[in-house]
Amino acid sequence: MTDPAQLNADLPHSARVWNYLLGGKDNFAADREAADYAVRLMPELVLSARANRQFLGRAVRFLAGEGRIRQFLDVGTGLPTADNTHEVAQAVAPDARVVYVDNDPLVLTHACALLTSSPEGATDYLAADVRDPQAILRAAATTLHFERPTAVVLSGILNFVMDDAEARSVVEQFMAAVPAGSYLLISHPTTEVNGEAVEASMRQWNESGAAPIRTRTIEEIRGFFDGLELLDPGVVTCTAWRPDPRHPGITEVVSEFVAVGRKP
Repeated sequence: MTDPAQLNADLPHSARVWNYLLGGKDNFAADREAADYAVRLMPELVLSARANRQFLGRAVRFLAGEGRIRQFLDVGTGLPTADNTHEVAQAVAPDARVVYVDNDPLVLTHACALLTSSPEGATDYLAADVRDPQAILRAAATTLHFERPTAVVLSGILNFVMDDAEARSVVEQFMAAVPAGSYLLISHPTTEVNGEAVEASMRQWNESGAAPIRTRTIEEIRGFFDGLELLDPGVVTCTAWRPDPRHPGITEVVSEFVAVGRKP
């Protein structure tokens, strides 16, 4: 991951590439070139990005509703787009409090769009790296009260933590800081679907000079939830996680796998 203080328009960055795949305009030529090449190798990538965004909306809606969560720590949030976490959560629970975390300076320049909160709730933005959970937790504590149940959202971010032990440690540190009744949400690319195309696309990304990325298996993703109660339907392609029959959205099986777990 890049230094939060530096903006390098010559290298693709995941937040800006994802923004481009979602139809946004906050990206540079290097991001568009990397994304277009990846899509040629893996045509499902645009579908996967948009399906993952739809999953995030469904999951946050569940957490703020049935899950009765009023605090969200969204690490690796990416650039503002439609249906940001605070917008979805506060539509259900106006008093929801959300802290966003990312390390792309361009996200920081757009943070004002992430800080539009309902009067009853609150939002904040931190420029930080997922690999330093303690720094994130210290800074987030000015907005979130970690003695209360909190949803830790790690959507499309653990795939940048290449070492398995470090990735497990990141999750464990976040979940150790929140009480029983808190939730963990993860989305992560996998080769369980369209494996050859995913591997080719990932190889191209890792050769581009951008922060390296990796896939994990279903079992490896499930391992992040050790000690937690994994909600049905478990670790699944993001389109299969509690689809809304009234608004089915994208239904194809894609290579982004997701899960939500509760801390007992």
